[in-house]
Amino acid sequence: MSGLSMMEKSLRSLGQTSYPNLKASIFWFGHQTLNYRLFYDGKHFVGEKRFESIHDLVTDGLITLYIENKAAEYIAKMTTNPIYEHIGYASLVKEKDSRRLSRKKNESKRGHVSNGGNSSVEKITSLVRRAALTQNDNHFNYEKAHNFKVHTFRGPHWCEYCANFMWGLIAQGVRCSDCGLNVHKQCSKYVPNDCQPDLKRIKKVYSCDLTTLVKAHNTPRPMVVDMCIQEIESRGLKSEGLYRVSGFTEHIEDVKMSFDRDGDKTDISSAIYQDINIITGALKLYFRDLPIPVITYDTYSKFIEAAKISNPDERLEAIHEALMLLPPAHFETLRYLMIHLKKVTQNEKDNLMGAENLGIVFGPTLMRPPEENAMTSLNDMRHQKQVVQILIQNEDVLF
Repeated sequence: MSGLSMMEKSLRSLGQTSYPNLKASIFWFGHQTLNYRLFYDGKHFVGEKRFESIHDLVTDGLITLYIENKAAEYIAKMTTNPIYEHIGYASLVKEKDSRRLSRKKNESKRGHVSNGGNSSVEKITSLVRRAALTQNDNHFNYEKAHNFKVHTFRGPHWCEYCANFMWGLIAQGVRCSDCGLNVHKQCSKYVPNDCQPDLKRIKKVYSCDLTTLVKAHNTPRPMVVDMCIQEIESRGLKSEGLYRVSGFTEHIEDVKMSFDRDGDKTDISSAIYQDINIITGALKLYFRDLPIPVITYDTYSKFIEAAKISNPDERLEAIHEALMLLPPAHFETLRYLMIHLKKVTQNEKDNLMGAENLGIVFGPTLMRPPEENAMTSLNDMRHQKQVVQILIQNEDVLF
């Protein structure tokens, strides 16, 4: 305890610097002078670790320094021979993915659509079909990165990647908040993108990452999208102003809460919600609430630049290339929605909603600029509308 007491004493004697919440720590350990910056915001913290007291900070520091000093060579080798591939978690994920792929391959494939002899359309169709065939597995074998967050483990804990002990007083490692996988922070860099979210950890449907939701429910698309579209197609395709007319906000919020609470057991039938605009409003709200839009932030600029191309064939080619950059779950959700919106346009005589009108509605709903800039959003609205309009009109070619 003499080393601990001396370290505590040195930390307390540092005094304030010109920054009121910043302190410096200099101490001797393992024949080296070590320098640290300490912060205080009600708790003492260094980096990601926050401590209730100086005593806890010093205790954790001594443990960490001792382990890293005495076992540096061993720590460096921990990730070279992991047990991860041999444990049940990884095997279970692979089995589930294989079953999902088998089901999808047994589904009927959509036939080729006649294009009236247009050679440029034939070219893009052939290109898309080939790409779809080669990437079909990826579109349903959804990869998902683990959502690791620093975690404090109570009692002894071992890393599920390398099977070695997790040392320290607090924040000994990281835990995936979606599936519960526990690993060292350094090991987390080597864990593959095979997160299989646990429904017990997914507390809601709306505002949940799209890929996380579909993997948790083991579905190709979010159940909200499937259920709402099926309900709309069964009784609302001829409704005037479909998707343009708004339903009552409180009823839409009620649908949202029902999905969050009951998931796929939610009742959105006409017996509960007679106004079909409530269902269309709930679907649009789902897309607006996504933390990452269906057309992701990473691909946003690709779609906008594609819409600016004046040559129709080149524009279609550029949009296809942007589509291929979407995460598989996003691609599949967009594909399903565009097939549905094409059906809406086929009833334009009754519902008065053509591809252009739907583009106005769904442009800002499906895609948002990465930076929240009102001027950028305003300038891009025309191109957002055009992107969705092209996706609807060329659904049979692009998907």
